[in-house]
Amino acid sequence: MLLGCIGDDFTGSSDLANTLAKQGMRTVQYTGVPDGPAADDVQAGVVALKSRSIDPDEAVRLTLQALDWLREQGCRQIFFKYCSTFDSTAKGNIGPVADALAETLDAQKVIVCPAFPGAGRSVYQGYLFVKDRLLNESGMENHPLTPMTDADLRRLMAAQSRHPVGHIPAETVFAGRAAIADAMDTASERMLIVDALRDADLVEIGAAAKGQPLVTGGSGVALGLPANFGCTPTPVPWQGQGGKAAILSGSCSTATRGQIAHHLERHPGLKIDVAQVIDGTQTPEEVARWLVGADGLPLAYSSADPGEVRAVQDTHGREASADALESFFGAVARHLVEMGVTRLLTAGGETSGAVVEALALDSLRIGPEIDPGVPALRARDDLVLALKSGNFGSEDYFEKAAALLERDA
Repeated sequence: MLLGCIGDDFTGSSDLANTLAKQGMRTVQYTGVPDGPAADDVQAGVVALKSRSIDPDEAVRLTLQALDWLREQGCRQIFFKYCSTFDSTAKGNIGPVADALAETLDAQKVIVCPAFPGAGRSVYQGYLFVKDRLLNESGMENHPLTPMTDADLRRLMAAQSRHPVGHIPAETVFAGRAAIADAMDTASERMLIVDALRDADLVEIGAAAKGQPLVTGGSGVALGLPANFGCTPTPVPWQGQGGKAAILSGSCSTATRGQIAHHLERHPGLKIDVAQVIDGTQTPEEVARWLVGADGLPLAYSSADPGEVRAVQDTHGREASADALESFFGAVARHLVEMGVTRLLTAGGETSGAVVEALALDSLRIGPEIDPGVPALRARDDLVLALKSGNFGSEDYFEKAAALLERDA
């Protein structure tokens, strides 16, 4: 294994694995830290953790456990993947995890770059934009677990990290890899926010990171890393999977809500009510049976607008409602697979993590890209997945994903 990666959630990890696979690296995504060694042909291993919104100390512990395993596989560089919308709070977990990795690896200069232009995320003058809006005006300020109320990455990182935070501006990045590397060498700060507006910027940042023990960011900055190991872009092989498809969505993002509205104009849908989940009047088996019996491409969703989410959290508590839904979606997924579903689509990082863990999927083989940041995934000979981050995907994503999962590449 050449490149060892640690993702703080499951959809973000598949996003990263997708980027690496497209750039020619033989990539496998692991669910948590594997018990044994990786296969000999794996060049990039992505350990997917569910550490984004947990206690910071526990996130650090899990991350360092993943780091130990990746180093045992012989990795020459470590990549810490977090969301391109920098999902975190003043307590973490991006800062504490990056600190722990930097200190353990003795990384003196650490790139911090969540930019992903393909999905509309760019960093300019140290500020994070989602398309033409600042992060805190993009809808992410309403995130139920990690509301992002500031777009200044230097300020966000400084609140979380023990180390000084610097900035490498766009004009330096535009000058290319040598200029970026020089700026890193001469910077007095350890954590370095790096501007990026185009994929070409990310390639140059990746090239400048050659030989660095640690890189952190969204999947975009990984665009330039495979070339450092002699890899070149190649088509990603894929064998389609026929059979019944179903969709589970727990994301409350603006993008997913739009996708749900579009999908419900053409296919059946079932709203999952948090209160009924908590009191047991809506059961996982009941929802799974409805999905299996419905025509077309059925969708079960708990996704709701910010006002409805706040009302639920005020009534049941933020953590209690989130935990109840995650457990519920995991149980629905188990029933679906037992009932013969072979194509399973999920929307939302927490939902996707709950499903993968409930199905006890140890590793996922990376297939072709459905939409920027979202690959097809093979879990077993009879099961394929599409795990979508809440803010990713086009309006017709669900139909597009189900179709790609079914056909050969």
